[in-house]
Amino acid sequence: MEQGTKENPWKLKTPPLTSDYEMYKDIKDGKEVIVCVVGKTTLLYDYRCLADLHQMLTNHGDWMELGSSDEQKPAKPGTVEAWGRSEDNPAGGWYGLKKGLRGRFGMYLPPLMEKLGLEEVTHDPKGNKMKAK
Repeated sequence: MEQGTKENPWKLKTPPLTSDYEMYKDIKDGKEVIVCVVGKTTLLYDYRCLADLHQMLTNHGDWMELGSSDEQKPAKPGTVEAWGRSEDNPAGGWYGLKKGLRGRFGMYLPPLMEKLGLEEVTHDPKGNKMKAK
């Protein structure tokens, strides 16, 4: 069975390896999305973020801090989280699609990209980073 579907989601751990969650690809309002299920919370991300983030990291050419934070808190400049919200990214802003739950891009997307073989991610208690393979 194909992995990354609602019936067979990717089973992932946060970068510090402290929490489990699942992700899968779906269609919402005619748009390809990544559904992220963390406990009873469901977040949505624009599916194009995978290719866009990989391209940005390839161009960056080095490790980049993840800098995960909630939507209501500012993202640390120069981090994956800040890029995932920036008006300068290819989406022109947030890749998170569910208002109020658009943050945590730097927490939940990097492990999926690592599982897909696109990136390397560190797994330290704090201050994790990622880079393109």
